[in-house]
Amino acid sequence: MRTVGVVDTTFSRVNMGQIAIEALRALEPKLGIERTTVPGIKDLPVAVRRMFREKSSDLVMALGMPGKAEVDKVCAHEASQGLMQVGILEMRPILEVFVHMDEAKDDKELAWLARRRTEEHAENAYLMLFHPEKMVERAGQGLRQGFPDAGPIAEP
Repeated sequence: MRTVGVVDTTFSRVNMGQIAIEALRALEPKLGIERTTVPGIKDLPVAVRRMFREKSSDLVMALGMPGKAEVDKVCAHEASQGLMQVGILEMRPILEVFVHMDEAKDDKELAWLARRRTEEHAENAYLMLFHPEKMVERAGQGLRQGFPDAGPIAEP
């Protein structure tokens, strides 16, 4: 059985972990799912590595919501760097699902964006594990998670 790890944070203002689990279950009810929650985004890399090592996850979704302040952007960058290092060390995919609090104009849009981005990345996780050929079909389509897709451009 394939297993997806879901790691989220208490700092997030939306329960992104639960959204991810619901979306994954809707796509594949028999999928193994392991979840853990950490305080903030800089705690994600170690928790993700533990998912690979201790829970034998095939792929991990790392979910977080960095704040608006400059220090939050720096922390998000550091967390992202750590996640990349874990992915290289473990040779397994990590889907970083960050929703920055300043991406939305208000709380309603922020909640919508967190849900939409998480659901779309859950679909990516499912396709990567069970239908990688469908990911290839999506190449070059300008797909975005959350806000509207950019769309492909015509080659000259």
